Amino acid sequence: MKDFFKNNGILILIIALLISLITAVLSFIFGGIANPFANLAGIVATPFRNGIQAVTAWGEGIYADAFERQALEEELAALKKENAMLKDQAREGEAASQENERLRDLLGLREERPEFTWVDAKVTARGSSNWSSTLTIGKGSHAGIEPGNCVVDQYGYLVGIVDQVGLNWSTLITVVDADLELGGLIARTDRAAIIEGDFSLMSQERLKLTYLPENAQLLSGDTIVTSGLVSGGSATYPSGLVVGYVAEVRTDVTGMSDYAVLTPATDLGSLEQVFVITGF
Repeated sequence: MKDFFKNNGILILIIALLISLITAVLSFIFGGIANPFANLAGIVATPFRNGIQAVTAWGEGIYADAFERQALEEELAALKKENAMLKDQAREGEAASQENERLRDLLGLREERPEFTWVDAKVTARGSSNWSSTLTIGKGSHAGIEPGNCVVDQYGYLVGIVDQVGLNWSTLITVVDADLELGGLIARTDRAAIIEGDFSLMSQERLKLTYLPENAQLLSGDTIVTSGLVSGGSATYPSGLVVGYVAEVRTDVTGMSDYAVLTPATDLGSLEQVFVITGF
């Protein structure tokens, strides 16, 4: 063994120096990392690790977006439900307010006309054609309603006359129906005339005042009320019910007489509740 080291000492020294040099070079190249193979494995594995991390982050983002979208949809559904509830409450409040207003107006009308007996009723159907203008209400003979009863709104404006009566329903012809005819008065002058429906005016929701007295001197806006009289002088209808207002005065086709076109005082299109005068 001594002879081996003696004979090969220089070679062994050279090999040791080469190993030391190679180690130093590798350490310099790999930044002081003692195990270059581990570094090489890390270099190869790093792209895969980065890819896995990117895929994981993408999946987490998709899940987060889906969760957030579901939360937003649930919140939107809750807001829609709340909005619908608020609208229902607003409609109920508006209906209650309108009902209170009608009752206040009716109370004033009761105080003004204490001789009237009233039956309130809801409008359940409307009928309008070239030949008629009618309303159906949800009360009838069980409530004491009879054909010929006058029907008014909460202000006391004439709506129409009861025409047909069932046990729990009634049909009335409105003030613009062509079959309507009753005595009228020009409130300003207390002059009598006849209130009539007219086919040609019915589609415009208007009626007319005929058999005008001489020198009637009607003015636009004059109030026309019921006289309470019909042909023969019998008291059939309550007097003093406002029917409408003079819109214009026209001459009939014969050119012999004039008549007034009236605009109804009541708003037939918006009526929801009416009051039937069953006694006066």
